[in-house]
Amino acid sequence: MVWRCRGMRWPGGGDGPVLVWEGGRRSGLVYGREIRFRVEGERRCAGARGNPCPVGAVVGGRATGGRCAECARLERVHSVAADTVPDDARVFRVYLAWFGPGMVKVGITAEERGDARLREQGAVAYTWLGRGPLMAARRTEEVLGTALGVPDRIPYAAKRVARVGLPGEPERAAEVAALYRRAVGVPGWAETLERVPPAVVDHAGVFGLGMVDGLDGVVRELVGGGRLAGTLVAAAGPDLHLVVPDGRRIVLDTRLMTGWALVGGGEGDLLTVPVNAVPRGVQGGLF
Repeated sequence: MVWRCRGMRWPGGGDGPVLVWEGGRRSGLVYGREIRFRVEGERRCAGARGNPCPVGAVVGGRATGGRCAECARLERVHSVAADTVPDDARVFRVYLAWFGPGMVKVGITAEERGDARLREQGAVAYTWLGRGPLMAARRTEEVLGTALGVPDRIPYAAKRVARVGLPGEPERAAEVAALYRRAVGVPGWAETLERVPPAVVDHAGVFGLGMVDGLDGVVRELVGGGRLAGTLVAAAGPDLHLVVPDGRRIVLDTRLMTGWALVGGGEGDLLTVPVNAVPRGVQGGLF
């Protein structure tokens, strides 16, 4: 049976990740189990806002968005990150997300989404900072980002490397708590933003990061006819950490799966999709 992938999601309630397929079907991802599939045909645009692409456009294998230019534009029009809906009446939360030692960002998300945004980004630990209207949350995010000297985005390549050899949970919590104390001492918070008491949440368990002991490569793209087989050991954000038959520890960014038709693989399948090697010692060059 051929299923066309619509990407990976993190359900609420602390559940593990699921793959979503065209038509609304879902497949739970379980650590310790094998993943095997063959890629078929061409990669088709995933559409926008839950609607199919009107022309069924073919998109490139390396595009993490999985959308044609027009559908990507329509998707972004309604994005909070794009600042195109300033009158959004929902309550928003400002958060402090930790991805590795010294790797932190401040961001915002709609309160109704809970911590889904944090899991989607692969935040290993986080704490809420405040809650209130969108523009108050946005202003405070900008003030804190500048005052704390933290970026508004962290590249996924850096996040993946940082997951290898993480410090223990007490050390992670201590770093987040220390940053929280710095953040609440920064002047210039929006008056309508309610401060939230610190409560560090750690995702290492739900991500399965205790089994991530190295990183040898990252899948560059999927290609028609390509095969992938490996044991799933962890997942964080859009990334699946796999151990493939030759023993290498690789990452598959599931955003690269969106729009592809996939067929379940069989015994003896090997990894034939392109993989970029991660040079040994790269972590020391990132930090």
